[in-house]
Amino acid sequence: MDNPNINKEAMFKLSYGLSVLTAEDEGKDNGCIINTCIQVAENPTVVVIAVNKDGLTHDMIAKTKKFNVSMLDESTPLSVFEHFGFQSGRTVNKFENPVYGAKKSENGVYYLSEYTNAYLSGYVTEMIDLGSHTLFIATVVKAEKFADTASLTYNYYSKNIKPAPAAQAKGWVCKICGYVYEGEELPEDFICPLCKHPATDFEKIV
Repeated sequence: MDNPNINKEAMFKLSYGLSVLTAEDEGKDNGCIINTCIQVAENPTVVVIAVNKDGLTHDMIAKTKKFNVSMLDESTPLSVFEHFGFQSGRTVNKFENPVYGAKKSENGVYYLSEYTNAYLSGYVTEMIDLGSHTLFIATVVKAEKFADTASLTYNYYSKNIKPAPAAQAKGWVCKICGYVYEGEELPEDFICPLCKHPATDFEKIV
């Protein structure tokens, strides 16, 4: 239930960096878009990532405890979000033909070398249930820098990459990322496949 004391527009002012989170389990590779990867300690180097429980990547990390995070930069095209965010790894093999310079790191998990300025490998040491998401606390076991390019923030994505709904489109548009759901009625339990926000963050296209 929405809290009337929380103005969502205020929450949107928080700065988020966008990344591709990848995992591997028993020969299956997958990845998704996340906007929460934060360094919280230096010695040892510890990060936290929040991952939606509905995603396959979440389940793979919960099982194997390993993952990679590829930090996207401002050159990232919409196609990266379409590939890793607009489709589910439960129905599509996102690494059937590795794209965007995908390579395997020492932990056996893919990372992207294109449209990224760095990547890190993490090993989960603790998991916290946050309801819709799990917070994974992880020790960074490797980190590599590729370039000095500017990291892609959610604000930059929203203003420069996020697709605007087509004028002729019919349906509902996510106010957060611009994803369009085609249909007269939006299911109450619908979750945006790109940004993982609920149906309450969609508005009808008129």
